[in-house]
Amino acid sequence: MYAVFKRELFSLLNSLMAYITIGVFLLAAGLLLWFFPDTSILDYGYAEMTGFFSLAPFLFMFLIPAISMRSFAEERREGTYILLATRPLTDWQIIMAKYLACFVLVLFALIPTLIYYYTIKKLAMPGSAIDTGAIIGSYIGLLFLGAAFTSIGVFASSITKNQVIAFAVAVFLCFMVYNGFDAMAKMELLSGLQNLFVFLSVNEHYQSVSRGVLDSRDVIYFLSMTLFFLLLTRFAIGGRKW
Repeated sequence: MYAVFKRELFSLLNSLMAYITIGVFLLAAGLLLWFFPDTSILDYGYAEMTGFFSLAPFLFMFLIPAISMRSFAEERREGTYILLATRPLTDWQIIMAKYLACFVLVLFALIPTLIYYYTIKKLAMPGSAIDTGAIIGSYIGLLFLGAAFTSIGVFASSITKNQVIAFAVAVFLCFMVYNGFDAMAKMELLSGLQNLFVFLSVNEHYQSVSRGVLDSRDVIYFLSMTLFFLLLTRFAIGGRKW
């Protein structure tokens, strides 16, 4: 499994697409956080990163599917998955190796954003304190969100040979689990299921963690969602003759 993880990670790191995707993510985050008037911290006037953490999930909806879309789709298209499947590896070992490689790359994309915290701290007026606890909680929320979105991306890649289709399916699923359930909760036709849809909403649990309160219910929710899509991936690759 470690050998597959290394191969997958170095394959991603050697891919120009990964650097372009991460570069676009950081550029978009920087522009939204510092330059665009409606979302700029400089215009907002407060030493906090609320704007970044509000925008990051929507950037993740494109970043993570772009990273994970090739995990299974490319191997199926090139016919190399059959070679991997004949190795002394279980389906779970293959899935987890590919999943962890994609998730590590997501971590690489997040690390440079720590400079935003350092910059805001330096720009803050003397005597004003930046809420470090809330920022740490928000980063933990982003990690949980990234873990869930990565499992969705890997699942989308496992059901098709086309990377573009895998990307589109992953973006749609990420959007639905983040915003779709919130929209359903507001529909009068489904008012009787409002509490259920609110509980199923990723946004609800992400906002809860971002407030700096690490509730076990939120942790279990994110772990359950991640495991659910990994199980779907297992069924997708296990029930097909490659």
